Amino acid sequence: MNVIVVGAGIDGLATAWSLVKAGHRVSLVEQGTIPYRLAASGDHHRIIRRAYGNAAGYGRLITQAYEAWDELWADLGENHLDPRGFICVSREEGDEAEQYRDGLAAGGFPFEMVEPDEAVRRWPFLEAGSFRYAFFSPEGGALHCRRIATGLAEWLKANGANVYENSKVTEIDAEAGRITLESGETMQGEHVVVTAGAWVLKLFPELAGDLKTYRTALAYVEPPADLKAAWDEAPVILDVGGKTDGYMIPPTRGTGMKFGSGLHKVPTSDADWNREPVEGEGEAIRNLFSPPIARIGEYRVTEVVTCAYTFTADEKFFAYDKGRCLVISACSGHGYKFGAAVGRRVAQAVGDGDIAGLKRWLGAEI
Repeated sequence: MNVIVVGAGIDGLATAWSLVKAGHRVSLVEQGTIPYRLAASGDHHRIIRRAYGNAAGYGRLITQAYEAWDELWADLGENHLDPRGFICVSREEGDEAEQYRDGLAAGGFPFEMVEPDEAVRRWPFLEAGSFRYAFFSPEGGALHCRRIATGLAEWLKANGANVYENSKVTEIDAEAGRITLESGETMQGEHVVVTAGAWVLKLFPELAGDLKTYRTALAYVEPPADLKAAWDEAPVILDVGGKTDGYMIPPTRGTGMKFGSGLHKVPTSDADWNREPVEGEGEAIRNLFSPPIARIGEYRVTEVVTCAYTFTADEKFFAYDKGRCLVISACSGHGYKFGAAVGRRVAQAVGDGDIAGLKRWLGAEI
């Protein structure tokens, strides 16, 4: 079967990988380079973790995610997961950190409760007296996105896929299975899989009622010199508690340390809007993390990276099929961890035609 995949973020790359392994003829079309720096999955790294609060189905689905990543590492010949585990810090009763803890407990997944004094001893960058408790889970870490994308693109080229970079798709005829490029050229496929991230609404504006686009940003920082060793060995911080909706990835395998917060996002109708950082943006993101991070003003901002995400109302994966076309949208900014598993499951659905089963899987209805 001849399949065109539009968009080379993690879902597109993984779908192309799985389709090639299933024996299909694959063309992968990307508007920029691979990895594309403006794509949601074009940053240095993303978190993988078991914790999902009330969304228990996704917590269970992480088992399949790990299995898919292991298959991918075997094909690439290199493992791009730093499995350092993660911690959460709760500052208020019922905050997201506490919801994550309750979800782990309900699922029977491993975690260790850590009292505040012990947490500050183990992770001295935490501010004493600023949180109720912490907990640590060994099932998590950091996935290195840019290295994964580079490795997958090389694998696809070596295994017979046609990979087109700097080839922007401007129109898709879903019924005919035909795409049109900015150059005016057209490509025909028996199936078209669209994994265009925040750009999908430019191709399918009718999905605006289901998908909302946001512009957000991440701050890379240099920690105080006397805390660098502690950060180098630290787990990922999945949530800093309270209302910050903040996460942190320590320096890992030569990459910088990153702060990100769900508070720092702006709705937009255009994925290309305002993608350059603005003055003071990195410091504004950094400052959201005090408390529970001590001495926040001593963390020097070194880089700000912007991202554009599509969100659904229920923050689940989204699938839309029309004619010969299947649109897949990632899990509202936190779907990277499932990328390899999503690719395998989408490729299966393209092969067997069970789109309804795919949608149930994507909704974690398991």
